[in-house]
Amino acid sequence: MNNSLSKKDKSDWKNFIDNKNKIEDKDSKEIKSKPNYKEQTIDLHGYSLDDANDAVHHSILLGFKNKVSKINIITGKGSRSKNKNDPYQSLDLSILKYSVPNYIKNNEDLMKKIKYIDFNEVQDVNKGSFSVLLKTKV
Repeated sequence: MNNSLSKKDKSDWKNFIDNKNKIEDKDSKEIKSKPNYKEQTIDLHGYSLDDANDAVHHSILLGFKNKVSKINIITGKGSRSKNKNDPYQSLDLSILKYSVPNYIKNNEDLMKKIKYIDFNEVQDVNKGSFSVLLKTKV
């Protein structure tokens, strides 16, 4: 195997070394976030159904007004809910994980301000939260 460099390779290498222009260091570049992107989180642990719905309603309206892009709503998984033992309560709608998204979905005023609700997160038994993406304009 021939390990010698050609005259062209040597010339190219010399030109590269002598070149005063700096090569952009792509590894050191900071990742720029979206300039108008705002995110907020609301934790509903310990809230009653009515209080949770009121808090979510207020958060969505305020988030829309303040141009928030995404609201993370933490409901908990409902795994320790005492409502599971009550035969007179709906299992799905007595647990915040299911009732809060249902409340949002059935509220026309809120849905006008919402671009997307991630219902896959709601249905995931391992997650106790879901995301709501807000519109910028109605």
